[in-house]
Amino acid sequence: MTALIRYQAALLLRSQRWLAPVLLYLAFLGIGVRPGQPVLDSLGYAAAGLLPVTAWLVQICVDQEPPAARTVVAAAVGGQPRAHLASLLAALGCAGLLGMAATAVVLLVSEPADTRHTVRVSLPAAGLAGLLAAACCVLLGAAVGALCTRPLLHRRGWSVVATVLAALLALVTSGSPAKYAVTGLVTGSLTGTVHVPVLPLAGAAAVAAAAVAVACKLTAVRG
Repeated sequence: MTALIRYQAALLLRSQRWLAPVLLYLAFLGIGVRPGQPVLDSLGYAAAGLLPVTAWLVQICVDQEPPAARTVVAAAVGGQPRAHLASLLAALGCAGLLGMAATAVVLLVSEPADTRHTVRVSLPAAGLAGLLAAACCVLLGAAVGALCTRPLLHRRGWSVVATVLAALLALVTSGSPAKYAVTGLVTGSLTGTVHVPVLPLAGAAAVAAAAVAVACKLTAVRG
């Protein structure tokens, strides 16, 4: 599996198709994250942007091989589900690295204070909360990407529409782990309180695992 993931990651890097989602995310950060802003607000903003970017990266990884190449890889590794899982994990790893880098930058440039700049916020605690919130959004983004592309949706147009709608719903729907994690950061910034989103992370991990399992299982039937 390690070799498969490295193969998928290498394909992604060489294709340069990752540039569009990554540059879009950097522009998103450039607009919403400014030096001196409250750290929790900025961490919430940075985490929220990771969800659609992760879904986009998943779609790129899943569709980056020609059908003939996918067949050869699947035959070499023992089936379509295993090959499909490697592509999903490669996208998830790339998005995770992007999230860690974004969180580090936010911690460096933001002010460790509440919204009114009167209460000091612990940077280690804020960093932990920011990383977990980013992980929530990455995991849900991976779930969205896995369910809105091959093998469930083969048509590119429907896949894009479904991804946009699902990503939006994952960010705004009550009960969504991503919304809970991001809202916890933003509301905590009002009083300088750090809410570490442990439960949302567990929920996001469960959703992502279920989505990936469904997608991998269906590859054996629908390709």
